[in-house]
Amino acid sequence: MIGREREKEILARCLAADRPQFVAVLGRRRVGKTFLIKEFFRSKFAFYTTGLSSQKMQGQLRAFHESLMLSGDPNTAVPKDWFEAFSRLRQCLLRENVYREPTSGKKVVFLDELPWMDTPKSDFKSALDYFWNSWGSSQEDLLLIVCGSATSWMINHLLNDHGGFYNRITRQIHLMPFSLLECEELLRHNGILLPRDQLIEYYMIFGGIPYYLNLMDERFSLIQNVDELCMKPYGDLYHEYDNLIRSLFKKPEKHLLILEALSASKSGLTRKALTEIPAVGGGSVLTKNLLELEQSGFIRKYTRYPGKNETMYQLMDPFTLFALRFLQKREVSSWMQYYRSPSYYAWRGNAFEMVCLHHIRQLKYALGISGVETREYGWQSALPGLQAQVDLLIDRKDGVIHLCEMKCTDEPYVLSKEDYDQLQRRLSVFIQEVQPKKAVHLTLISANGIQPGKYNHVAQNLLTGDDLFSI
Repeated sequence: MIGREREKEILARCLAADRPQFVAVLGRRRVGKTFLIKEFFRSKFAFYTTGLSSQKMQGQLRAFHESLMLSGDPNTAVPKDWFEAFSRLRQCLLRENVYREPTSGKKVVFLDELPWMDTPKSDFKSALDYFWNSWGSSQEDLLLIVCGSATSWMINHLLNDHGGFYNRITRQIHLMPFSLLECEELLRHNGILLPRDQLIEYYMIFGGIPYYLNLMDERFSLIQNVDELCMKPYGDLYHEYDNLIRSLFKKPEKHLLILEALSASKSGLTRKALTEIPAVGGGSVLTKNLLELEQSGFIRKYTRYPGKNETMYQLMDPFTLFALRFLQKREVSSWMQYYRSPSYYAWRGNAFEMVCLHHIRQLKYALGISGVETREYGWQSALPGLQAQVDLLIDRKDGVIHLCEMKCTDEPYVLSKEDYDQLQRRLSVFIQEVQPKKAVHLTLISANGIQPGKYNHVAQNLLTGDDLFSI
């Protein structure tokens, strides 16, 4: 198993605990939640079942029934409701020959894709609540693991529940996409050896999603892989974007519109700007949709420096940006037709900045400030007639602000006189407008390295793509 050291440690501690454990595993679809649990426990459970996409209660109960029979339940009739289903699960777990995890003796129950089981008017949550609170919570040898790709459902109905599940989750695992270093390790494991500038481009397209990376064919180039997976009607990811959104949200039309609007704005949009798009609307529906997209990892919410109340919403998922820019309209059938075109370069600059935002921890390590508390912002000049803007500010508690300039070029970046003057102006406008009481360091981050030059001294810190691969 590549990476996931913290998550494996949490699971090991749950096995070693002398009290019942209720573990919630969250994370967007395709990030590897099911793989993590199955791999850690070698696919051996006292009971395992999974929810079914787009099935009503009776279909969900039939799937649960099949799993009950595989676990030794002698009853051949499909449960009439969820209360009966969990009652029969309890009887299965009380059997003398129930499977126990060898090292701990615990009975591990894994309920995968839990949100899909909670169909309308099914009383699923009430039945699970009763199963845990009336029995499971007193079983010292029980480890219950629930998992779901609909992150907003998991948060709102389990972690933030004020009813029967309040304070019942003993541990939570929020599985995040792989870092660049983990992607490099996974691709190497699959026999794909790439220079790091190409690895960064893979990340700009597919993000750190293990499922996507495992689809790469080691015989093909990056362009060929994109064509085969995304551009051809038979490709595994040809319909992935729509399928992904529609599998996570019951009414995804507004979510799709919000993502499309945000994809057109590199630094994001305010809520007010979103409400001005007639099809998006506003009110409590917009609040709910933005929260769900944020919880599911598609967007981030941030404020502009210095401490303004203006909240920005910014697209953060690389594959979503790629799909909206190049896959939705299906104007061409090959990535080669886009490659190194003006639209390609416009996308690449935005996508690389997104990669940097996903690797703040690695940037801090490269800057030697891993132990320093920081906050990250964006900034845009409010002075009339000025276009000064910084997409990443790292504000350090020890009295320094990093103004980050991110560049993605075909060759090692050469800092020209024009670039030098532009950076100086941006720095001057920032200091004039913000009047920070901290030192301001220009920090240049170049995906493909930085060529030595006479103007490089404008930046106190010069970082390269390799710095994004730190631990």
